Amino acid sequence: MKEEVIGHILARLGKDAAALTQEFNRERGLPTRFAIIDDLLPDETARAVHKAFPPVEKMRLLDSFREKKYTSKSLDQFDSIISDVTFAFQDPRVIDAICAVTGQRDPVGDPSLYAGGISEMTKGHFLNPHIDNSHDFEQKNYRVLNVLYYCTPDWKIEDGGNFELWDTRVTRPTEIPSYFNRLVLMETNDKSWHSVNKVKTESVRCCVSNYYFSPNSPNGYETSHVTFFQARPEQRFMRLVTLADGYIRTGVRKMLKKDLNKKDLYAGRRP
Repeated sequence: MKEEVIGHILARLGKDAAALTQEFNRERGLPTRFAIIDDLLPDETARAVHKAFPPVEKMRLLDSFREKKYTSKSLDQFDSIISDVTFAFQDPRVIDAICAVTGQRDPVGDPSLYAGGISEMTKGHFLNPHIDNSHDFEQKNYRVLNVLYYCTPDWKIEDGGNFELWDTRVTRPTEIPSYFNRLVLMETNDKSWHSVNKVKTESVRCCVSNYYFSPNSPNGYETSHVTFFQARPEQRFMRLVTLADGYIRTGVRKMLKKDLNKKDLYAGRRP
């Protein structure tokens, strides 16, 4: 199945490569470039991926003022189509094709799925505005691209749980619906604030997340920070709390010069 999925991804990217590059680089008044690819996989394949997602009881719940969602990297415990689709995005051919569209130089995949894997969000779940961890687990390469695949059938914008990109001051979001069979390519840098607004439906929002890295800084200068959160604009007091939290955790990271949380690494068999 993995080779079949890779073939579909390469064909879809190849079909509209020039248009996707143009879309990725289009001026939108945002500090973050992105592109949207709908109908990534054949409908039957996409529905099979969704059907194979595990029940939330088999996943790890992240629950704090920063975020609330279920995640897992225990892909070996689930239907093999889950790991096939996830690791299809880590295939060198797919990495090269995606980075040809987005322009990242010297792309490096991440088969350890650092902060990647699968996620599920149920009613009331959210992900507050944040910039991603600047580096990989070993602090050697910069994170440069998020590759997010959504696979919940019949998802509607009014269901919430939609992806958001923010201006540099984190005051105004641009909403990108988490539609079924949609792939979002989003650059990451020290100004690429993004979030997921609160899920409003009883349906479960399913996502496959992958990240690409590079020895080249996406900012044009050296920087290092943890995943740094802010609260939403209307949450004024909580915004102060999240800013303090981010600076403290970044300071600890710089002293230790590594990430101690190995729960964020995939340890299973790679297909």
